[in-house]
Amino acid sequence: MIFDEAEKRSEELAELLNYHNNRYYNLDDPEISDYEYDKLLKELETIEEAFPQLVKNDSPTQLIGGKAGGKFSPVSHAVVMESLHDSFSHEDLYAFDNRVKAVEPSPLYVVEPKFDGLSVSCEYENGFFVRGSTRGDGLVGEDVTENLETIKSLPKRLKNTVPYLEVRGEVYMSSESFIKLIEYQTENEEKLSKNPRNAAAGALRQKDSRVTAQRDLDIVVFNVQQVEGTELKGHKESLDFLKEAGFQIPPFYNTFSNMADVIEEIERINSVRGTLPFAIDGAVIKVDSFEVREALGRTSKFPKWAEAYKYPPEEKETRLIDIQVNVGRTGALTPTGIFEPVLISGTTVSRAVLHNEEFIKEKNICIGDTVILRKAGDIIPEVVCVKSHGGDAEEFIWPEYCPSCGCKVVKPEGEASIRCTNTECPAQLMRHLIHFVSRDAMDIDGMGPAVLEQLTKNGLVKSLVDIYRLNEEELAGLERMGDKSAKNLIKAIEDSKSREIHRLIFALGIRHIGKRAAQLLCEHFLSVEALFSSSKEEISVIDGFGEAMAASVREYFSHPQTEALFSKLKDLGVKMEPLKGSEKTKSEKLFYGKTFVLTGTLPTLKRSEAAKIIEDNGGKTSGSVSKKTDYVLAGEDAGSKLTKAGTLGIKVISEKEFLKMTEGETGA
Repeated sequence: MIFDEAEKRSEELAELLNYHNNRYYNLDDPEISDYEYDKLLKELETIEEAFPQLVKNDSPTQLIGGKAGGKFSPVSHAVVMESLHDSFSHEDLYAFDNRVKAVEPSPLYVVEPKFDGLSVSCEYENGFFVRGSTRGDGLVGEDVTENLETIKSLPKRLKNTVPYLEVRGEVYMSSESFIKLIEYQTENEEKLSKNPRNAAAGALRQKDSRVTAQRDLDIVVFNVQQVEGTELKGHKESLDFLKEAGFQIPPFYNTFSNMADVIEEIERINSVRGTLPFAIDGAVIKVDSFEVREALGRTSKFPKWAEAYKYPPEEKETRLIDIQVNVGRTGALTPTGIFEPVLISGTTVSRAVLHNEEFIKEKNICIGDTVILRKAGDIIPEVVCVKSHGGDAEEFIWPEYCPSCGCKVVKPEGEASIRCTNTECPAQLMRHLIHFVSRDAMDIDGMGPAVLEQLTKNGLVKSLVDIYRLNEEELAGLERMGDKSAKNLIKAIEDSKSREIHRLIFALGIRHIGKRAAQLLCEHFLSVEALFSSSKEEISVIDGFGEAMAASVREYFSHPQTEALFSKLKDLGVKMEPLKGSEKTKSEKLFYGKTFVLTGTLPTLKRSEAAKIIEDNGGKTSGSVSKKTDYVLAGEDAGSKLTKAGTLGIKVISEKEFLKMTEGETGA
C-alpha cells in the first residue's frame, strides 16, 4: 500500500471507528459486532505501524473507550482505566510473548475469561463501598454509585477491611437474565437489546436506580487498581485477595510459564464458552508479577503486560425449513424460523425469531434458503444473512387472517408489526390472563400459569371477566386443586377487587403503559369516566407521556369492547375508585413539586414503601443527589449520597421526620 492509499484508508477507518465508538460506548446501541469493530481497529493499527506519520493524537488507536456523558456526575480516575490490546491469531500471541520476553525471559502468565460487559471502578473506605464509576475515556467516567448499589453480587461491606481499596470489574447480565429480558421485550413489543453487554450498559446508566435493580445485573471483579494497608506482588495473589474480601471474581484463572500452554488454555475456554452462564468474547492473558508489569510499562492506550485474545463469533450454515407465526399478548404477529438443527456455541439451535415483515424483506429470506446463523452474545440465535436460495425456495406470504382466531389482521400506519385486533383472540387471552393476575397487577395469589391453563382448557375462563365469575365448586373440580385451595383462591380473587385503580389499568396490558405510566394516568384523570372521554392531546400533556403512549391509551379507551369490559368488571365488584388522595389536584398534594432521594436502610419502611408514599402525595423520587433535590431521606449506612447532600446543603431527614411530614407537620 502506497502512502496516499494508506492516508485515505486511515481517514476512512478513523471516521468509521469514531462513529461505532459513539454508538457502542455512549448510545449503548451498536450496529456491528465487537469482533467486526476490533478487526477494523486492527486494520487501522497495521496502517499506522507501517506509516507512523499518520498517527494522530485523536486516532481511535490512541483513545480509550467512550466519553463521560452528561447524565451523571464526572469522576476522575486516579489510576487510568486502560483498554487491552487485541489478538486474533496464535501468531499475535507469540508476538506478544516475544515482547514480554525482551524484558523478562521467564514470564509467568495468568489466563482468565474475558467478560463481555461494562467496565467499572468501585472504591471502598475502611471496608465500605463509597463510590462506583464507569470507565468513560479511561481518565474521566460517570458516577453510577446508586445503580451499582442495586447489584446483589457487589459487596457493600468487605470481609477483610483495609483503609482504602479501588477495584476494577465488569458489570454484566447473565444469560438467564438476558433471555428473560428479551422475552419481556418481545412480549411488550419493545426494542430488543442486541446483546447482554448493551443490555447491561443501558441498565447501569439509567437515571432511576429502581429500573437498574429490575434488570438483575451481576459484577465480576478482576483487578486491584489501588490498595492501602496490604502489599500484593502478583495478579493471582490479588485475585485470591479479592475472593477473600467477598468479591465475585473470574470462575477460573490459571498460571502458565509458556505460550504454548497459554494457547491450549485459551482454546479450552473457547470450547466451553457456550456452556457458561454468562457471555464472554475472549480470554485475557496477563503477566502475573507486578514488578515485571512496571518494567514493561504501557502505551497511551494499552498496558504492555496484557493481551486480549478475541474469539470470532461462531457462525453455522443451515436450512430454513419453515416459518411459523405466533400471536403475542398485544396481538402482534411474530414470525419464527424453523431450521434444520445445528450446533452453535455449545447448544443445538433449531428456531430463531425473525422479528417482523421488514426483517424478512431486508434479508430476502425465503423458506428453503440456506442461511447463516449465530448467537447474539453467544445466547440468542439470529439469522445473519441468506447464503443461497434453494431451488425449491419460496417467498414467505404473511397470513391475512390471525392464525389463532381467524380475524383479519392489520398493519397500523407507522408500525413494523402486523397485528390481530381481536381482544378475545385465544392466543392473546392466555398472555393477557398471566399479566392480569401477576403481582404488580391484580396480584391474585395462587392463580399461576398452570391454573390458568386448566381454567381456559376447561372453558371456565374465556375472558378476564370470567375470573370474577368463578366459584369454589368449579375450582375444586380442577386437577390438583382441592377444597382448601379452591377456597383460598376465591378469597384471593375477592381481595383483588379492592386493588388501586392504577393497578387495574396496568393489568389490562395497554401497549406502552407500564406500572408508573398507569399510576400517572390515574393521578391525572382521577376517574375511569374521565379516561374514556379524554383526548390524545389531553393524555400527551402528562409528564413522561410521548405521542405513542398517548395514542395507545386513546385507542384502547375508544373501543366499545373496552367500555363493555369495564362495565362488566364494575358489576362484578371490581373497584373503580380513584387513587387515594388523587381527588386532590396536583398542586394541593403534600409533596407536589418536591424531589426526594432515598438512601440507606430505614428503620421500619422499605425504600419502595417510602417511594410509594412520596409518589402518592405528588412528589418524585430520584436515584442521585443534585441541586434539584429537596430532601434526602436517610437511614443506616447511607453512604456517599449523605456526603453529597451535605456538600450541596440539601436537607437530610430521618424516617421519623418523614412520617411527621406525611401527617402534615412541615417543620422537619
